[in-house]
Amino acid sequence: MDTHVDFTQPAPGRRRPRRAVKALTAVAVVAALAVGGAYAAGIGPFADDGPDPEATAEARAFLADWSAGRLPAAAARTTSPDRARQVLSSFTTGLDITRPKLTAKAPKETGDGTVTVPFTARMPITGLGTWTYTSALPLRQQKDGAWKVDWRLSLVHPRLSDTEKFRLEREEDKPVEATDRDGETLSGATHPSLAPVLAQLAARSGGGPRGAVLLVDRASGEVERTEAAFGRKPATKSDGPVRTTLDATWQSAAERALAEADGKNAALVALRIDDGEILAVANSPASGFNRAVSGTYAPGSTWKIVTSSALLLKGAVAPDDVVDCPKYLTVGKKWQNVETSEHPGATFREDFTESCNTAFISLRGKLADGELGDVAKKYFGVGQTWHVGVPSYDGSVPVPRDATEKAASMIGQGRVQANPLIMASVTATAVSGTFHQPSLVPGTEDTTTTTPLPREVVSQLRALMRATVTEGTADVLADLPGEIGAKTGTAEVSDDQDNNGWMVAHRGNVAVACVVEEGVTGGGSAGPVLHSLLSAVPED
Repeated sequence: MDTHVDFTQPAPGRRRPRRAVKALTAVAVVAALAVGGAYAAGIGPFADDGPDPEATAEARAFLADWSAGRLPAAAARTTSPDRARQVLSSFTTGLDITRPKLTAKAPKETGDGTVTVPFTARMPITGLGTWTYTSALPLRQQKDGAWKVDWRLSLVHPRLSDTEKFRLEREEDKPVEATDRDGETLSGATHPSLAPVLAQLAARSGGGPRGAVLLVDRASGEVERTEAAFGRKPATKSDGPVRTTLDATWQSAAERALAEADGKNAALVALRIDDGEILAVANSPASGFNRAVSGTYAPGSTWKIVTSSALLLKGAVAPDDVVDCPKYLTVGKKWQNVETSEHPGATFREDFTESCNTAFISLRGKLADGELGDVAKKYFGVGQTWHVGVPSYDGSVPVPRDATEKAASMIGQGRVQANPLIMASVTATAVSGTFHQPSLVPGTEDTTTTTPLPREVVSQLRALMRATVTEGTADVLADLPGEIGAKTGTAEVSDDQDNNGWMVAHRGNVAVACVVEEGVTGGGSAGPVLHSLLSAVPED
């Protein structure tokens, strides 16, 4: 069925309180003056004999306001504020554009007193994709000496005019049909948390949302050209539902388990250790972003599995070696443990089970700067290109730029990035010794190349993770049947946000990983989620 969203009349913008508008404008003016002052001082690419730096600053401020949705403030920077506000609001609302990204390029003088600032527009259209084009802002100096954007429709888009406008058309296919590994039907109705995954499977098979931005004649409505097209029709009709590696029992249990996250954003992945086949992918909220597979998070102390592997591989430490765990350690900044705990005279085994940050950071000199990333890639496949069956983020472990970053990387912070898919795979590799590329659809291409972990290292990692359940920070799982091993993690986000909580675990032939955004601690937030999951499924 086709549905139309017609960009005809300017949609009324929601007015901000007058005081808020004045405050936003004042802040923007100060920023513009600061930028202009920097350029006037000869700093930047347009110093000295280039276009007036105040004009450039005003153009950048206009684009910043438009990008951030501050449309009244953006309009106030033009020569026709009322008309500008109406058109900007109608353009973004009528075309379902959210959070445009507008990037200024080098300005130029046109010779008639006007400064032109070209820019690239990346317009995300809800549910379809990003419409990218280029346009330019003309700026003219006013009688009071101030620069303003010389308003005209064509600055929004070069083809927008008094005679032509844009229209968004959407076309929806029948939702993709999918089955689990045993042929049981999977749908968004029975498994709501699969909604983003099913949408990605639909796109993979050529179905799912499609649409286009059309240029039409204002008077007749006749289509003159297609400006952007999204999605594609399948080349051939599918012979049947998409078969996945998912297990309906595990998927249902995973979705119920996420209720333990108390409404926080959370994600969970469960996969088979012996072949990497994914049994469950759950996201909360249930619609929108597939954070379980495509999210980018600091993995926190769950990353100590990889750090421990790197240390054990080269014999830099043994489980019974004493590695003191002080309350604080300064390396570029002051590091501490969760709840500022300390364990004087602790062994490395205790450092792992109690997740001691300061002890792990104190061992940073045992590894070369790029060694942690090399181990992650060589043995765990992290940072290589994975072909899961849907778009995925496959991890990043950059070489530290300084001592502070190296300290952070030892405990899964800084620029180390992962998600539940990656950490479930890391867990599976650690306890089996062999990396298997995760897959959601059978028969996906595998271009990864890895080396098995030595059996001694695998045995040591399994013992460390088991002890974390029986006597460490993952004791929330201790009452469950089976030889469960686990690792908790707490990852800092920012000064004004609570930490993310992590937990990974394995039992039988299944590895699982969960992150709860702003969960504070791993044991307290992700722990109950995994307890609920493993309580509801049989030992595999």
